[in-house]
Amino acid sequence: MIAKIIEYCCRNRMLVLLFTGFVVLGGVWTIFNIRLDAIPDLSDVQVIIFTEYPGQAPQVVEDQVTYPLTTSMLAVPYAKVVRGYSFFGISFVYVIFEDGTDMYWARSRVLEYLNYVAARLPKGITPQLGPDATGVGWAYEYSVRNGYYCPHHVNGMYRHPDDPDQWYGTLQESPEHLREDLERVRMFEHGGICPWDGETQLIHAEYDLSELRSLQDWYLRYELTTVNGVSEVASIGGFVRQYQVVVAPDRLLAYGIPLSTVKMAIKMSNNEVGGRVLEMSETEYMVRGRGYLAALSEEQVRQAQDKGELLSRTRSRQGIEDLKRIVIRATPTGTPIYLRDIADVQLGPELRRGIAESEGEGEVVGGIVVMRFGENALQVIRDTKRKLDDLKQGLPAGVDIVAEYDRSALIERAVDNLTEKLFEEMVVVAIVCAIFLLHLRSSLVAIFVIPTSVLASLIIMQIMGLNANIMSLGGIAIAIGAMVDSSIVMVENAHKHYERDKGKKPHAEIIIDAAKEVGPTLFFSLLIITVSFVPIFVLGEQSGRLFKPLAYTKTFCMGASAFFAITIVPILMIYFIRGRIPSEQANPISRLLQRVYEPFFRVAMKGKYLTLFIAALLVASAILPLQEYIFGRQVIGEKFPALKLSSQLGSEFMPPLDEGDLLYMPTTDPGISVTKARELLQQTDALIASFPEVHHVFGKVGRAETATDPAPLS
Repeated sequence: MIAKIIEYCCRNRMLVLLFTGFVVLGGVWTIFNIRLDAIPDLSDVQVIIFTEYPGQAPQVVEDQVTYPLTTSMLAVPYAKVVRGYSFFGISFVYVIFEDGTDMYWARSRVLEYLNYVAARLPKGITPQLGPDATGVGWAYEYSVRNGYYCPHHVNGMYRHPDDPDQWYGTLQESPEHLREDLERVRMFEHGGICPWDGETQLIHAEYDLSELRSLQDWYLRYELTTVNGVSEVASIGGFVRQYQVVVAPDRLLAYGIPLSTVKMAIKMSNNEVGGRVLEMSETEYMVRGRGYLAALSEEQVRQAQDKGELLSRTRSRQGIEDLKRIVIRATPTGTPIYLRDIADVQLGPELRRGIAESEGEGEVVGGIVVMRFGENALQVIRDTKRKLDDLKQGLPAGVDIVAEYDRSALIERAVDNLTEKLFEEMVVVAIVCAIFLLHLRSSLVAIFVIPTSVLASLIIMQIMGLNANIMSLGGIAIAIGAMVDSSIVMVENAHKHYERDKGKKPHAEIIIDAAKEVGPTLFFSLLIITVSFVPIFVLGEQSGRLFKPLAYTKTFCMGASAFFAITIVPILMIYFIRGRIPSEQANPISRLLQRVYEPFFRVAMKGKYLTLFIAALLVASAILPLQEYIFGRQVIGEKFPALKLSSQLGSEFMPPLDEGDLLYMPTTDPGISVTKARELLQQTDALIASFPEVHHVFGKVGRAETATDPAPLS
């Protein structure tokens, strides 16, 4: 059957060449669209249930929220582990599913069972699902900071990273060939003179942490969630503003007003009421009662804009005044009792359980971009950075966004390094083929199989939803040497047939006969190599998720090379194997290697039993450096001291990876306060930043505002 396929392809060359061209074009398209990441995602399929129970102790949260949820989730189909964690005011329940479960099917099942347990939870408590992300979903982190700015360049200035002393006021002022590489600087950390004109004094942007947090929560966060592939944008650090009413108990007692009346009065005063429609002079007028607190009139908005003041500041002052004027009740004589008469109204921070710090210089406001499950990490990060660059236009002068963690650099380094090694392997194989075949056009036939098989495997990866990472690309690197074997054997056999039958048969018939002679054997030998990694496919959980991408790509490459060996290679041999073909004996390198190889071959064949014994002994010796890993101690070395090794091979689940980013996670005593945790964080960041090798430091203590971060302050 294989011989018939070879002959059919050689008789229909244009059809096969056209098909191969489509494969190459599809592979090139896949290169620019395949999902890229640094390492495989080893996370389990999990759904996080996050519940807030404000002000309650962990034991109360455990008894009234976490326990009912965990017991209900045990019945979810294909759920293998359910874990619950209770903290002050919050509850986390992790439902981990069996391998192969679809993420969104799992989320829908959890939602279904949440409906059943809702009646068992305290009134007003609503559990919510965490983002559809995994453990490696934190793809990008940034901070929002304020500093100094030039009043003549509120949107920033430009400079080239290689020439930091050359500044441009606008992008149009810079040379056109440099514009793509310029970086925009909107903020300076220290005051001084504008570096562009050398005259203008830099102005400090007076924004506190609560205002920066408002920019993050109400501007950046919502805009970033529109980026394709972003599941959630979590905020950390800064202060969340709130209006605080500090009631004086003695005044309440003097007026005889219960606290519930104060709460009800505040609630009722922050409301708008809609009425009917009035018709006057052929025009409809809608009637409504305006009663929202901190609502600004058009004149107030215009005045704030004229002053260059943030609307949030104006709105905060108006909100405080509105609260003070709330009428609680009237005295028996009809005199109104205002909220300002019994309480102090002020702006203050909400209770916070997370802090962000940078460089050991003080607190900042941070944002974490959480990537959706199964997305292209590199593309999501690029789109996020592009979106952030656009959003900077809407930030106040002197406020900038600084990248703190960017995984795209790691992804690009890993992919570029493997791509470079793949290219080097192709070049080495090409050189070896050219040296041993002594016919450049024939060596091109063998070399053609390598990139074509790689492109075909990438197409299959794209169809199966596999992303390109160090493991999947490593499978391609392993397969490169074996992919070209069949082509070399086929070309060499064609050389012998061409040398023997030249002039006796048509050129195409010589090549077809040569290909049909060895093609079936080569095809099945490649299939045997193809299935050599099948045992890896039975691995499960983290081991399977780590090594299956490698096995998949190696299998795809070998299968593609076997397919091309009986389709396109015979056709290429018809076109390229022509002219003077040197014989094998004419190659001096082949003759030299044969002379070196033959004595060893004869000795091995004469003493075949001794050769087998030595081979078995060498295989058995592999257990010596693995004794501690297998037995826990050097069993053989204890009985035979001469075989005791000074060191043993260690074991590691993940291969070492020079990421360039280090995660340092110290722990403190439980119950540490926010103030002390902030002090320790700043001291630690300052110490780490003092090392000359450190580029920058971004610290976090506590949890971010996301269900994917259950970290306590300790």
